[in-house]
Amino acid sequence: MSRLRKYLIAGLLVWLPLGVTVLVLKLLVDVMDRTLLLLPAAWRPDIVLGFHIPGIGLVLSLAVVGITGVVVANLLGRRMVAFWESFLARIPLVRSIYLGVKQVVETVFTSEGKSFRKVVLIEYPRRGTWCLAFLTGTGLGEVQARTGQDIVAVFVPTTPNPTSGFVLLVPVEDVRELDMNVDDGLKLIISMGVAVPQWTEQKEGEHQDADNNDARSPETLNQLT
Repeated sequence: MSRLRKYLIAGLLVWLPLGVTVLVLKLLVDVMDRTLLLLPAAWRPDIVLGFHIPGIGLVLSLAVVGITGVVVANLLGRRMVAFWESFLARIPLVRSIYLGVKQVVETVFTSEGKSFRKVVLIEYPRRGTWCLAFLTGTGLGEVQARTGQDIVAVFVPTTPNPTSGFVLLVPVEDVRELDMNVDDGLKLIISMGVAVPQWTEQKEGEHQDADNNDARSPETLNQLT
């Protein structure tokens, strides 16, 4: 019985990730294909070609996004975007939604945004219990002025879905930086702690230096950015 259980688990380890990947890709293709319904009926590929091509919506969407990127990369395109954004900024509800989404997209997809800078540990939800988090912001202005402390913003994701979570504002001396990169941190979250990244233990002298750095001074705060 134990051998049968072992074989079943081994089979699941092969097929389950593959099946989930296929389902996610199929969902993405189906969603993008539905965007073709926004086109006039006479312009839809199914009508023009006379048959359905799975994934053509995804291809056309990527083409539109790519062409848009080429257009807005030049001076004229940037001016058009600036004019469009100034128009949207005058509409109260639309302004809040558009600017909020734009800021999130810029943070996640552009190098200037530096969405997740480092993987860190914080003691949460109580002392002695450690939680994996991602450093997202430093130099929080009013927050630091009001608290009289060096404060950093960290994002604590949920598992296995790291796109949800919450932001904590914690003193920098309570943050311990890890050696793992952001990708490894996300894998650890998504796998519910199963996919632990490889780590080579440092020498004793390096450990002492790291421990000294844990007492975060204002100068050390800059190293977190």
